[in-house]
Amino acid sequence: MSTSLYVQNRELVTPGQLLCEGKVSVSTPTTVYCIDAKCYSAVVGLADIEDDKIGVIPLEGFYYPKVGDVVIGIVTSVGLTSWEVDIRALHPAVLYASDFLNRPLNPGRETLSDYLDIGDVILAKVENVGRGRAITLSVKGKGFGKVCKGSLVEISSAKVPRVIGKKGSMLQLLTNECKCEIIVAQNGRILIDNCPNKDFEEIVILAIKKIEREAHISGLTDRVREFIIKEKVRRGLFVG
Repeated sequence: MSTSLYVQNRELVTPGQLLCEGKVSVSTPTTVYCIDAKCYSAVVGLADIEDDKIGVIPLEGFYYPKVGDVVIGIVTSVGLTSWEVDIRALHPAVLYASDFLNRPLNPGRETLSDYLDIGDVILAKVENVGRGRAITLSVKGKGFGKVCKGSLVEISSAKVPRVIGKKGSMLQLLTNECKCEIIVAQNGRILIDNCPNKDFEEIVILAIKKIEREAHISGLTDRVREFIIKEKVRRGLFVG
């Protein structure tokens, strides 16, 4: 069966809109549903078409965690053997002490708040999403664990693909133009660190917010580049 497409890549689509008909693979099963070989959008978003796959990048909504996702979480509760962590999902996540410490916990001699307390920020991976949406995190691996410095920006998790860009193009633009270290987590939290000065950090934050506001408009990369250059000129920064 041949495939008929009724939308273009990056076209704005609405719930119930017919996307395609025929043999096709769905890349985002939470935002696209198919009936009798016809696929429809379940949300307001941008059509994402690549080869024989179709999906919809939602423009609004909660973060739906998937195993392997990199997330930035905030500790909201300290238990005896684990922490409860807000990752902007429908349900909080759990980080076990044995994972964070990389060894068994001695509850009689150790208090978890000595390691992570309420309000602390962590960079983690989604280890498991179980029944009842129970979410387990892990901080094993280089670069993961407690975040001790940097600025945190929050955007809709649905806009994360636009901040990253196709093949990382938008993120590369932000990094190259402002010389900051930028970690974009899948749950819509972005960590900005090691900028040359406060001006560059502010420009990155403003640019990210611009991307969030204008994610549905084509030509975004060029507009963001122009915006950054104008801000650098306005602030008397070197434009290179």
